[in-house]
Order: sequence, then C-alpha cells, then structure tokens
Amino acid sequence: MSSEPKQDTSASTALDRSDVRVKHQAGVGGAISAFFDRVRSGDLGSLPVIVGLVIIWSVFTALNPVFVSSSNLVNLLFDCSTVGVIALGIVCVLMVGEIDLSVGSISGFASAMVGTLWVNQGWPVALAIVAALAVGGFIGALYALLFNRLGMPSFVSTLAGLLAVLGLQLYILGSTGSINLPYGSNLVNFGQLLVMPDWLSYALAAVPGIVMLITGLRTVSRRRAVNLSAPSVGGLIVRVAALTILLELIVGYLNQARGIPWMFGLFVGLVVAMNYALTRTQWGRSMTAVGGNREAARRAGIKVRSIYLSAFVMCSMFAALGGVLSAARLASASQQAGTGDVNLNAIAAAVIGGTSLFGGRGSAYSALLGIIVIQSIASGLTLLDLSSSLRYMITGAVLAIAVIVDSLARRSRVSHGRA
Repeated sequence: MSSEPKQDTSASTALDRSDVRVKHQAGVGGAISAFFDRVRSGDLGSLPVIVGLVIIWSVFTALNPVFVSSSNLVNLLFDCSTVGVIALGIVCVLMVGEIDLSVGSISGFASAMVGTLWVNQGWPVALAIVAALAVGGFIGALYALLFNRLGMPSFVSTLAGLLAVLGLQLYILGSTGSINLPYGSNLVNFGQLLVMPDWLSYALAAVPGIVMLITGLRTVSRRRAVNLSAPSVGGLIVRVAALTILLELIVGYLNQARGIPWMFGLFVGLVVAMNYALTRTQWGRSMTAVGGNREAARRAGIKVRSIYLSAFVMCSMFAALGGVLSAARLASASQQAGTGDVNLNAIAAAVIGGTSLFGGRGSAYSALLGIIVIQSIASGLTLLDLSSSLRYMITGAVLAIAVIVDSLARRSRVSHGRA
C-alpha cells in the first residue's frame, strides 16, 4: 500500500518537469527550434522566396543603386498590382490541383470590354467594369462545366479558351485595334497617379502588428485557460514590435517619393481577404482538401464540383479585374493587352511565391511575394539597360528552382510523415 503513493508522486514530478520543459521551449529558443523542425520536415513556407528576394535585391542594388530608390520602388508597386491580381486567381485553381492558361486572354478581353462599353458605347465606367467581371465569371463557370460534367482536363479547356477569348478581344476592338481611355478620368488616375495620404499609409502599416498582438494574446489566454503550454508574451511583443517598426520604416521610405499607390493597396487588400478565406473558412479548408485528395474530400462530404466551380470562377474574375487595372495603368485597351508574358508571369508568380503545382498547398500571399520577385527582376534589368531576353531566361530559371524546391519539400514531408 505504501508503494502506490510513491509512484504517484514520481509520476507527478515527471509531469511537472515535462511541463517545465515545454514551457521553456515555448520561449524564443523554442520558437527557433520549432522553426528548424518545420524546415527539416519540408514545411518551408515563404523562406525560399524571401531568400531569393534578398539575393535579387542585393545583386541589383550593387549593380545600380537606383534600384532601391524610393521612386523606383513606388513604380515597382504600381507594376506589381495588375499581374499580381491575376496571379491571385491562379492560386485558386492551383490549390485544387488544376490550371488556367487563359488568364492573359481574359484580362485582355476584359480591358477591351471596358474600353468599348465605356468609351464607344457611353456606359458608366462602373457598369462597364461590372460587366467585364461578370463575363469573366461566366467564362470560369464554363470551364468548370467542361471539367465537372464532361471530364475535360483544365489544361485543354483553358488552352482552347485562350484562343477563343483572344479572338473575341480582337473582334470587339475592331479594325482600330486600340481604344484610348480618357486621360484624367478617375480610373486612369487610379492606375497611374493616386497614392495614399501619408497618415493613412502609416496607420495601415500598424494594423498587421495590432492584429498579430490581439490574436497572439487570445491564443495565449485560451491555452493557459486549459493548462496547456503557451507562447511567451514577451516573445510575442518583440515580434510585433519588430514587424511594426519594419513596416513603418518601409512606408516612411516610400513616402519620400510619391507614397503607397492605391492600386497596390487594393491588391494587398484582396490578398488579405483571400488569405482569410483560404485559412479561416470552411470553403478554404475544402479547397485544400480537394487539392490534396479529391476522392477523400468527396467521401468526407465535401461538394467537390462546387469547389471546382468556385475555383475556376474566381480565377477568371481575378483575371478580368487584372485586365481592368492594366487598362487603367496603360490608359488604353489594345490588341496587345493580355498577350506576351502575362500568362507566364501570373502562373510563375503563384508558383514562385510558394503555391504547389501538385495542389492542396498554397497561400494568397504567394501571389504577392511571387509578383514582387518577377517585377524586381524586370525592374533591375531595365535599369541596367539589358535585353528583355535575359528577363525571360532569369524568370524561367527562378520558376524552375521554385518547382524543384517544391518537389523536394513535398518528398521531405512524405518521408517525414512515414517516419
């Protein structure tokens, strides 16, 4: 009888020591250890693209210091917004393991629609934009119908759509081939000139830190309420302070020139909204499940066809919105809109940013990070007065590296899961 209390005391002591170790690991050292554990398991997150950005910016700054001037960076943000919105739509279809090769044509067709309806037909500009977005959504629904009902691979249907929609773009533009948008209009000013007031940009730069602090404290409170180990509050405050100071310094530097473009603010707002939808809603979890294993998702009760429909529709609507922003940026709608490297850059941005080509893994922020990489390469080579052929080669090499990293990380996660 006397041995039982000793065993209980021993077990209690062991649990107490274990709890102390867990709490100790919840500090800064534990966070660093957890980070390296995730990297070893193949969960690289945004690490590869951030490292790539540091290398790219360091090289171009060394070759031409104008690259990091505030005025050049503001122009870079303007240029990121148009294709970045299209890349955000590509993230949606890649999440479910599919592809859309027609986003460039849809963006060009949307810009042509806005120019035709607004300038030639006299429609209000807002109504012309809504019509372009609606047509984009209809095209995406048609792709989903071909995929869900007829089993047509998305590669084939969207390739056919690329040609068909390009033909529609050329048809509605007619023999003139281009339509100039009214210079000085609100839409053109939005795409070329409008920037946020300094006070607003500083205020928005503080929002991510505030959100991180509130959610972090809430997590700490909930875990402590059920006697679980919780992250260090001090470490949370340090991270929040570092993030806020960094963002405020960036905003202050950009405000030395023109400031933060409203168009880039719209892009970032869409990224944040999509990130919330993909990570915090049932729809987002269903997207991840369908991309990871379609049959398992169906057996779990997920409406797989509806998920594919939403992915294709959102991709096409984002492509149409990107076309509208491109028309605003260029103050025109022409036969060249949406052609060239628009498809390449949109798909490459999503993949370079970290969205997997194999489906089931990705983030809305990958569109933001990926397009910054691509536009940084384009801006740096332009400042160096080098041939655009180098831009294609370097972008292709970066895309290949991103896919290789994704494949290796995927193998690491599989092997780690088996172990």
